Amino acid sequence: MSTPSATLTVWASSWLAGRSAPDDVLDALRAWAPRQTVAAGDPVTGGHTGLPWAADESEEPTGAGIMVLLKLIREAFTAPTAQLRLVLPIPGDVRGVPVGTEFASAATEAGEGLFIGAPGSDGTGLVPIWTDDETLQWRVYATPIPYAIEPDMPLGEAEYAMRQAVRDAADALQQLHTTQVDPTGPSPRDLIEDELEALSQHHYPDSLPLRARRILDTADQVAAILTVAERAPASAPTSATAIAAQESLLRPLWNAIRSARLAAVHARG
Repeated sequence: MSTPSATLTVWASSWLAGRSAPDDVLDALRAWAPRQTVAAGDPVTGGHTGLPWAADESEEPTGAGIMVLLKLIREAFTAPTAQLRLVLPIPGDVRGVPVGTEFASAATEAGEGLFIGAPGSDGTGLVPIWTDDETLQWRVYATPIPYAIEPDMPLGEAEYAMRQAVRDAADALQQLHTTQVDPTGPSPRDLIEDELEALSQHHYPDSLPLRARRILDTADQVAAILTVAERAPASAPTSATAIAAQESLLRPLWNAIRSARLAAVHARG
């Protein structure tokens, strides 16, 4: 699983559908961090929920226990049309988030988040923030839910896109990593395996369709290749033109990964 928000989305969806237990959700989250807390992301939400407000990053982070997270999700998932949806916004592409809200700003900065509620109504947004190497804090926001939610691409299309992306990412790695700065250092293949090893510690609920799992696994593979390509010393851009060329080469692949992950995470068995 690529992010804490994706983990919470798939496991909480399975729990709300009666296919997983609350402890399953908590165990899946603990694979990300041994300590997790819950806090309000802004004073208004803090006043409505009674949660401590994460007001100052320089202070010792405070928050409620992780069990509060399940209570908040259950309370927000009451309407018949309620949804639990992952968002993966980045600057310039904030699809799926209510623009201009505290939740949108926090999710865009983090590159991830999720919201719970019925389209067109007020709901709850969650954004995970690392407060130190071992502590993940879930920031809670009262947020409007977009009325018109853009549909995810079909799973068949997402699977095809990821198969193509594997080839394109390998070509990009070869193009960017044309020389080995340190021949004694790890090879790109070893670096890719290291990236994948970290993601392999996170598991999927049985209720997630097999095709969705394949898509997520392939997306992780593509992301690992692109991460190595971006970090490779030989590929570091040395001019504005080179930076723009690398951006135009890699950004479409990262966009494809995000779209495929959203489709897979939201798939229901």
